[in-house]
Amino acid sequence: MKTVGIICEYNPLHMGHIFHVNKTRSILGADCAVVCIMSGNYVQRGDFAVFNKHARAEAAVRCGADLVVEMPSPYALSSAERFAAAGVHILDSLGLCDYISFGSESGDLDALFEIAEAIVTERANELVKEGLRKGIPYASALQYAADTVLGTRSKALQSPNNLLGIEYLKAITAYRSSLRPLTIKRIGGEHDGDTGFSASALRKKFLLGEEPWAFMPCTASGVYKKEIAEGRGPISMRLYELAMLSRLRAKVDYFKLSDASEGLDRRFSRFAEYEPTIAKLLESVKTKRYAMSRIRRMMMCACLGITAATTQNPPPYIRVLAMNRTGKKLLKAARESAKLPIITKPASAKKVHGRVAEMFAIEAAATDFYTLAYQGEDERSGGQEWRQGPIVVDE
Repeated sequence: MKTVGIICEYNPLHMGHIFHVNKTRSILGADCAVVCIMSGNYVQRGDFAVFNKHARAEAAVRCGADLVVEMPSPYALSSAERFAAAGVHILDSLGLCDYISFGSESGDLDALFEIAEAIVTERANELVKEGLRKGIPYASALQYAADTVLGTRSKALQSPNNLLGIEYLKAITAYRSSLRPLTIKRIGGEHDGDTGFSASALRKKFLLGEEPWAFMPCTASGVYKKEIAEGRGPISMRLYELAMLSRLRAKVDYFKLSDASEGLDRRFSRFAEYEPTIAKLLESVKTKRYAMSRIRRMMMCACLGITAATTQNPPPYIRVLAMNRTGKKLLKAARESAKLPIITKPASAKKVHGRVAEMFAIEAAATDFYTLAYQGEDERSGGQEWRQGPIVVDE
């Protein structure tokens, strides 16, 4: 049986994600096992996930995944490069997967490989540094380097999912991984709300109190409906505003955060002291030099106490969020093949030491912060990370 890894967020899961899983299986075989590395309660755009990680993991298993493993929050709240590297590291460390499948706007693996190889050359690195010295954002500097080296063939770098795919390919090379890449051309997009394939459009519907069930697989809808009924969602940043401002006005060492270069740490330190809302803080910190996603990630890390040192090394453990019967078999095999400790029962996390214990404690604190916005009072209890085991779907 072939096994494929997918690095994802499923925030929330929609028909475009189902298309990706099904298309992957149509290429590799219907009996192909699917392992997902999924962002936890925080996502790469620098935001809270609209539903908690266990609910999203359950929805993934009910809609085609076999085993869902967590991308720890410090890595989920990282640049595309670190996010991709962490996901590939976890997949590679499981020792289960033959392939990695990712969506891309181009669907052209050869073109993505060409860019991945070009932007890690010494010539490209010098061009990126040149762009940064001129004060342009990193993404623009990288595009400038690719344009200079590849000409019009660098156009694929301009699309966000192409960029992530390129970072996956870079990470596979860097880790000397045996994972074989496979890319699926995306349908729909972040702004294609009318198609029903946009996670952004679905989040907006949830937060407006609308019911977007017609645009989602029914098995996922059932999971999300339960979360809403029990007061655990939908979640948005506006629900945390006062809590976030309180933490940001405390003494924060902004210069210790990831991406706190080029004066961004000083801008945060200056404006966090007096801006009355998160929106105004972000507006004040933002300049043409900084991408908003970078600023949002930095702000979230400041709230959660996640420093650059936290992600200096790859993820130190594998945390299982959900599985089905096939996933149980995969997990049993992984206990023999994995290069990292596997955490299933939270009680076992109390027995770990060193960096594994430190990272789990950071995750536990991040979950405690996340649950503060639940509408159900009893659902806000602290210490949930130490009590919640993986969801098992036996259907």
